[in-house]
Amino acid sequence: MVAAEDAGRRQLFGDGLIRILPGWHPIAVHFPIALVVTAACCFSAARVLRSPRTAENLAVVGTWTLGLGALGTLFALGTGLAAVIDLHVGAAAHEAISSHVKSAILTAVLVSSAAVWRCAGVAQEARPSRVFLLVIWLATASLIVTGYRGGQNVYRYGVGVSSVVTQAVISRGITPSQAPGQEKHQNDKKNNTQSTTGIVAPAPAVRP
Repeated sequence: MVAAEDAGRRQLFGDGLIRILPGWHPIAVHFPIALVVTAACCFSAARVLRSPRTAENLAVVGTWTLGLGALGTLFALGTGLAAVIDLHVGAAAHEAISSHVKSAILTAVLVSSAAVWRCAGVAQEARPSRVFLLVIWLATASLIVTGYRGGQNVYRYGVGVSSVVTQAVISRGITPSQAPGQEKHQNDKKNNTQSTTGIVAPAPAVRP
């Protein structure tokens, strides 16, 4: 009885935090992208606008969103690393995941450095410098590229997709990167080929 309850508890909550975190990665990745992009836009506007009051307000908003974005980036990195601990994939998918992880680590360093620079180095209402804008946009670009690579891992290589779904897709003769429309196109093309090859030419008429 106790063993059954313990097994049910492990199935529900996992054997530890590592089993819980991977499921959070697809949710966590959206927040740092939105926050860091918003911060970069606010800082850029605060730099070019002439109104001191508006520039100060935008600088404050950018500082807070960048700080939250840095925390979200670290959380997304942690959940992503936890998700690949027990992951078993092919060679191509493994290489793609490796590139994604390296890009994610670089992005976390850039975003965190920008956040420390802004939150601890200058007043939150101060106009950002040109060097800081260069750093924040570099971090933003790295974050977008990292997110794109993560999406490619799912849609092209099927990373994180249920094995039942993957086997069903493979059994139908398509790769995970092929969309349903492409599958339909292939089936239509196959049917047309079969119908074309199945046509029998009429026998020539025999003259008396």
